[in-house]
Amino acid sequence: MGDFVALLGTKGGPAIRPGSTMPTSNLLCLGGQRVVVDCGLGVSRGLIDQGMRLQDIGLIFITHLHSDHYLELGPLLHTAWTAGKKTPVQVWGPPGLAAYWQGFIASMQADIDLRIEDEGRPDLRAMVTLHEVTLDQPMVFDALQVTAMRTLHPPLIDTYALRFSTAEKAVVFSGDTAFLPTLADFARGADLLIHEAMLGEALPALVARVGNGDDRLMRHLLRSHILAADAAKIATQAGVKALALHHLIPSDDPEFGPSEWHASVAPHWNGPFHLGRDGMRIAL
Repeated sequence: MGDFVALLGTKGGPAIRPGSTMPTSNLLCLGGQRVVVDCGLGVSRGLIDQGMRLQDIGLIFITHLHSDHYLELGPLLHTAWTAGKKTPVQVWGPPGLAAYWQGFIASMQADIDLRIEDEGRPDLRAMVTLHEVTLDQPMVFDALQVTAMRTLHPPLIDTYALRFSTAEKAVVFSGDTAFLPTLADFARGADLLIHEAMLGEALPALVARVGNGDDRLMRHLLRSHILAADAAKIATQAGVKALALHHLIPSDDPEFGPSEWHASVAPHWNGPFHLGRDGMRIAL
């Protein structure tokens, strides 16, 4: 299949509507590993659409505990199990993710016990191991090395950017973050930087469309996420070979399309550019 990143879901935020894209999830194929990065709603369908058998999942990273990044982790693993998975899975993420997993398997105990007894399946609960992401040392998976840095995404503290690298290639996911100049050093020279981004001019309409929050939603967006222009500046400062915008806020407003995103990026970035869309596959 070669090395690539597939952006399975490219929408920033948890809500979906008719015609919208799906929340955040990704598939990275690098260094002989297939890694799922974030498990927002729709990740199972997205993986299948990339031609991946769910029972082949072995390694998952969750960048932080906002629902649009981990809501479907449990359902993905359970569905892989029902599809025939019998090999272990490692899940790496922030503190607190293990509590989510324990809550999920408790909620599905009746089904899991029934399928073990009635269908002869192995115990799903024994197949999944949760690990906390390490910031002080790399996480190594044969030829693939993963390093993490904490991002700026208040009010959460344990939010991570991730760098996946082999001897030949490197891919960086910004995770969710406000403008963070040190991310340029973290992404230095990467083959691809996948960075979250917002269109500032589209935010008032987005907040109005959500409808069940107050002015704190706008304050959260402005203090916890980054404008597309600033993401482009990070890419240029980092000297990366290509930039992809991801976790788009908004991704589904017909008044704001590719031309507006390109106009925000163009003054600050002149290299290869990918405006994320669901199912986009980027070769490395």
